[in-house]
Amino acid sequence: MNSSCLQDDSRWPGSRTSAAPEAVADVERGQSLVPQAVTAEAARRLQAPAVCAGAEALTYADLEARSNQLGRYLASVGVGPDLLVGLSMERSPSMVVAALAILKAGGAYVPLDLTLPAERLSFILRDAEVGVLVTESASALKLPAGDWRLVDVNGQATEIAAFSSDAFSVEVSEQNLAYVIYTSGSTGQPKGVEITHGGLANLVSWHCRAFQVTSQDRASHQAALSFDAAVWEIWPYLVAGACVYIPPESCRTNPETLRDWLVAQRISITFLATPLAERMLSLNWPAHTALRILLTGADTLHHYPSPELPFAVVNNYGPTEYTVVASSGTVAPHGSSKQLPSIGRPIDNTQIYIVDDEMREVPAGTPGELCIAGAGLARGYHNRADLTLQKFVPNPFSSRPGDRLYRTGDWARYLPSGEIEFLGRLDEQVKIRGFRVEPAEIVSALDGHPDVECSAVVARRQGGETSLVAYVVAAEGAALTATVLRAHLAESLPDYMVPSVFVSVKALPVTANGKINRGALPGPSDANRLRDEVFVEPSGVVQQRLAGIVGSLLHVDRISANDNFFLLGGHSLLGTQLLARVYESFGVELPLLQLFDHPTLEEMSNEIENLILLKLEQAKGGEGHVAHADKTPI
Repeated sequence: MNSSCLQDDSRWPGSRTSAAPEAVADVERGQSLVPQAVTAEAARRLQAPAVCAGAEALTYADLEARSNQLGRYLASVGVGPDLLVGLSMERSPSMVVAALAILKAGGAYVPLDLTLPAERLSFILRDAEVGVLVTESASALKLPAGDWRLVDVNGQATEIAAFSSDAFSVEVSEQNLAYVIYTSGSTGQPKGVEITHGGLANLVSWHCRAFQVTSQDRASHQAALSFDAAVWEIWPYLVAGACVYIPPESCRTNPETLRDWLVAQRISITFLATPLAERMLSLNWPAHTALRILLTGADTLHHYPSPELPFAVVNNYGPTEYTVVASSGTVAPHGSSKQLPSIGRPIDNTQIYIVDDEMREVPAGTPGELCIAGAGLARGYHNRADLTLQKFVPNPFSSRPGDRLYRTGDWARYLPSGEIEFLGRLDEQVKIRGFRVEPAEIVSALDGHPDVECSAVVARRQGGETSLVAYVVAAEGAALTATVLRAHLAESLPDYMVPSVFVSVKALPVTANGKINRGALPGPSDANRLRDEVFVEPSGVVQQRLAGIVGSLLHVDRISANDNFFLLGGHSLLGTQLLARVYESFGVELPLLQLFDHPTLEEMSNEIENLILLKLEQAKGGEGHVAHADKTPI
């Protein structure tokens, strides 16, 4: 494994062994915050590439000029320190320009994912009290109406271009807000986490030192802007004069094509959310690749990397409430089979305490609640003073007045090595595909359906995948179906919060004190799983073999010919595994697009049979009789 890019683990994440870029050094000394540091580096590298997406490439000169013009425009319409500015754009060079412009104008950006339901977008916009919403023409039509000022960077391009492109930034302090990201909330509504410029600057300076980022690096930006991982996919590299590459949408979640893109684009540092990273680690990689570091996080890492991989794997941990990363560590190949990879050690200017119920530190090796203090701590939750006081508490381990720490609700322990082992959640909060989810929010939405008397949502892990299972009690006389419930939830929740499986129960089990006894909820089975169709027994060789493949992937005993892969709990990552097994079993490559277009067992079988027939015809040169696939040995 190539780990020359990292410090000795005994000092993780200690000092760099080489000089930091000048702009990074400025951030480290506190002489400038991120927007000023980007400007300083741009002045030194005007013609170097800054952001690339396919054929579109922005130089640092372009990035500076366009962000200065838009920044001045935003300032002219009232954007200033601590004003929250909505940002709703697709991942693109223009989106990076817009985010930088908001920071230069002194504002704090609030990323808005257009894949979210309109109801959720409306809530975030209202709760954040945005005065200005920056978007682009293609996205503007998808946004809800409101009393904010809409800035369309395409439609108002001429107006924006009239402003000076000379260096510009409004003075802000470390205490001013840089961004606000909304996460799932236990009250049934998302909550906004307020991150300061000081926290962002600390993340950037640590990141550049820890991974020795230079202007020669190429980094990937794959996360949605509403996922805080996007923060460290962008700003550390622009501060260091490196180039940020944005992959095409078609390969973002497909392990094989994403690997090929990373290799072809000579990406040297990439971040991948844990579920995708684990799939990528199992692939074959060329011995010589520019990739030197694969960063992962956002969920529990269950596997150690192979020593054959030509890059270092670094596991990271951090709640949104602590500027992306709180602890980090290199994952050694072939670690202990009895212990999951650790989450490393605290990053620079960060303190992690493992405490008991009385907020007393527990000895090394003893589990307790993980609490975080330091430079990356969020200011709190937007407009939620009560919750802020509950979660951001006075730091009993500090003598400095006003010091706080964040109670994560995570269960962890210090290992003898000084690294930290993550042990799970103290409450029911879970992470699904890298996103933090409060089951209570899903329950609130489910119980809003008139045919649902009550419900519970839990996470279950099977076959290496964590998925949400909803248990529903139907109202008297009601006949529930999974399709109806999914459609209802999709009106207010993002897709990763829609349960994969719906289980029908007559009543929810309760404990002696009347609380739902989640441990007594039955596992999903053919008898209790909600289905939408009459069961049709798979027929023929292809259908029967395919039913076995789908069933093993989704942990479903009986698959109907009319069952939909995605409605049974499948998603794009499982889809790639399905296609790999189809190739192993049938010798044909079924495209992922075909799976989306033909998701039922019967439809998939028909597509596979057609591919088999085509393969046989090609093998015979198109001559002679070709038997039906069901009668052909496979």
